[in-house]
Amino acid sequence: MVADHQGGQYQAGVRGDREFSLGVKRMFGGIGIYAEGLMFGLVFDGVIYLRVDETSIPGFEREGSAPFVYPLAKNHPGRPSRHFWRLPERLYDDPDELAVWAGRALAIAQQRKGSPRGRAKKKPTSKKRPAD
Repeated sequence: MVADHQGGQYQAGVRGDREFSLGVKRMFGGIGIYAEGLMFGLVFDGVIYLRVDETSIPGFEREGSAPFVYPLAKNHPGRPSRHFWRLPERLYDDPDELAVWAGRALAIAQQRKGSPRGRAKKKPTSKKRPAD
């Protein structure tokens, strides 16, 4: 992966594949990493996390990685994320393999965008009838 910073936007290319623009946005004390308008990674406390799904998590587990835990969450502090896992340490020194993992994370973000999300059903509210 080759990166070239230009004012908040990064031009990156996965070697032998295609090029795309990377963007970053500050969010919740960290930084979101975007490509093609989709968040596929984040940086928190200097650590990179990539988007995962149920098929990619075992690869992260084999690498000794762990899910992102946002310590400042209001409702559930310390709850591990189901969507982002820590980038394996060895990938910081292997840009070709990092590009493969980043490409997979972007594909997961694209797939997630296209899939319908199950929305939690609201509990029925009790309707009080006016007194006669």
